[in-house]
Amino acid sequence: MTVVAVRDARRSVASWCRRHTLGGEGAIAAARRGSEQVGESTVLTRRQELDLIALVRDRYPEEFGLDESGPDDELWSRHSLTEVINRRFQVSLDPTDVAGYLLAWGLGPREATDRACGLCVAEVTDWMDREYPAIVRTAREHQAELYWVGRTRIHGASPSADVLSAISTRGRTRFLLTAPSVDPSLPREFLLRLSGRDGRTVHAVVDGSWTRVEWPRRIPARIVLHPLPSCGRTT
Repeated sequence: MTVVAVRDARRSVASWCRRHTLGGEGAIAAARRGSEQVGESTVLTRRQELDLIALVRDRYPEEFGLDESGPDDELWSRHSLTEVINRRFQVSLDPTDVAGYLLAWGLGPREATDRACGLCVAEVTDWMDREYPAIVRTAREHQAELYWVGRTRIHGASPSADVLSAISTRGRTRFLLTAPSVDPSLPREFLLRLSGRDGRTVHAVVDGSWTRVEWPRRIPARIVLHPLPSCGRTT
């Protein structure tokens, strides 16, 4: 087999693995409910939900005047999104209501093996037993938040949207909606904002949504990335 053939085979495996990761469970929440439920102040209609996705896609909270909410609002959270929703649509949602939308968009907690394609499950299981405990200990020693970083796609939105998410082991969720692109890199800005204005130390397990060559080349030492095993990885 030639070098080119090997490279093409690896690229095909990486593409298949990534498609599995992006498949996720992301969908429009209104589609899951199966109705518009017009008139309820705690539920967005399908049209409102689609407008919301378009509104915040590729934008940050400070662009909506939320820059005084504190260092935790560098990326979107359910609290900052709640504020934008209530202002925009004149409704009365609370963060608990908005959490349901985030779950529908694929932002719920996921097992490590759920972030792996069928070819990677055994390796991920072994990694969780052998290497992950040391990552947890190191993050604790650094007094750092430990996040799981990945990407899902919201099905049902047009144009579609990808959700870059960071979900901590403490249950904190930070995210950014972006326009899909072919082989996108892991944004450096996303990681910097995860660390916050005050430069907190963060550890992040990065799933197979990005190969190693798609990671940012230069990031501060306070941001420590750990690759989740993936058949699509290149070292």
